[in-house]
Amino acid sequence: MASRRRHVVFNLILILIPWVSVLFLGKKSFKRYLPASFIIGIFEILNHVYGHKRNFWEFYDKPKSFIRDELPFDIGPYIPLSMWILKYSYGNFKKFVVINAVANGFFAFLFMPFLKKIKIIRLRRLNYFQFFFYIHYKAYLLYGMQYLLERKNLRYI
Repeated sequence: MASRRRHVVFNLILILIPWVSVLFLGKKSFKRYLPASFIIGIFEILNHVYGHKRNFWEFYDKPKSFIRDELPFDIGPYIPLSMWILKYSYGNFKKFVVINAVANGFFAFLFMPFLKKIKIIRLRRLNYFQFFFYIHYKAYLLYGMQYLLERKNLRYI
C-alpha cells in the first residue's frame, strides 16, 4: 500500500508543479506556445500508448494502468516544459537543441534511475540511451510544429 500511496503523491506533484509554473510564463507566451505544445503533447500520449503496449517500461504498481502510470507524465511536465523551452529558445535552433538535450538527458539518465530507486518505474525493453532518443526526437517535431504555426500565423488558435 505504501508504494501505491507514494505513486499517487508522485503523480500529483508531477502534474501540479509544472502547471503552477505556467502562471509565470506570461499570457502572451502561453497563447503563443500552447498550440504547438498541446499538439506534440497529444503525439507524446500516442507514443506512450505504443511504449505501454511494447513494454518499454514497467511501473511497479499493479495492475497496469495507462491513466495512472503514463498519462501524468504527459499532462504534467511535458506540455508546460515544452512551452518554457520554446519561450527561452524559439528562434535560436542551436539553443533549442541544447536545452532539450540537457532536459531529456537529465530525465533519461538521472531522473529515470531515481524513479527506479523509489520503485515508481523501471525501463524494461530500452536502456537509458535508447530511452533518451525515444524522448528526444520529439523536440524536433515541437520546433517544426511551432515554426509551421508561426508561419501560418495560427499561433493564437
